[in-house]
Amino acid sequence: MRIRRGLAALLLLGASLWAAPPAVAIPLAIAAAADLRGSLEELAEAFRKTHPAVLVQVSYGASGGLTAQIEQGAPFDIFLSADMGYPKRLVQAGLATQEGVSGFATGELVLWVRKEVAGKEGLQVLTNPAIKRIALANPRLAPYGRAGAEALRKSGCYGAVQARLVFAENVAQAAQYLWTGAAEAGLISRSQARQPTLKAAGWVWPVPQEFYAPLQQGAVVLARSTYPNEARAFLDYLLSPNGQAILARNGFGKP
Repeated sequence: MRIRRGLAALLLLGASLWAAPPAVAIPLAIAAAADLRGSLEELAEAFRKTHPAVLVQVSYGASGGLTAQIEQGAPFDIFLSADMGYPKRLVQAGLATQEGVSGFATGELVLWVRKEVAGKEGLQVLTNPAIKRIALANPRLAPYGRAGAEALRKSGCYGAVQARLVFAENVAQAAQYLWTGAAEAGLISRSQARQPTLKAAGWVWPVPQEFYAPLQQGAVVLARSTYPNEARAFLDYLLSPNGQAILARNGFGKP
């Protein structure tokens, strides 16, 4: 009798496994601007609650560097840029879908300065001799670096601080220079400046908007995407009230 029951149990288990094979996660590959680090993890977790079969995989970098990777054939499904120019370039090259670029947020440039450095708020504090190194993302590849250089020029202090500029590959690395002490000040994104380590170690001053071109962030679904429907669903979530609320909590403005 025990043997028969055991065989019956095994047959039932085998039937259930045959009827309902284990689900295979859909890997959605996203190339994302470095200012989204932290925010995108929260967005991906929230998105998966309504799309449990989708596993979001993110590669971060400078928007220009990621664009070059995509142009060279990198297998991404979505590109989230810190500006609108790079994704528009991909649309024009036929590397993104003809839906075009979706603006999903607006970034904000801020000045971060270590607390020990005394002085008035504003870019002129960068001329303080106590500041030996100023972190800035590479202006040739990173929109925040370009905005930071523009702000320094418009404020009239670029020439005075040029020799102290320390260039990072992207804005997240520029923020890393600050919290590790490799630089005493820097121009980074508001989203990166919200990191607890930076909030504890320094003060933040929002750079006036008239000092740099708006950092309108744009997204595209890439033409070679293996999962275009899931990619579109993620962008729709990004633009939804829930997605926008998460971005706002992380220091981004409305698109």
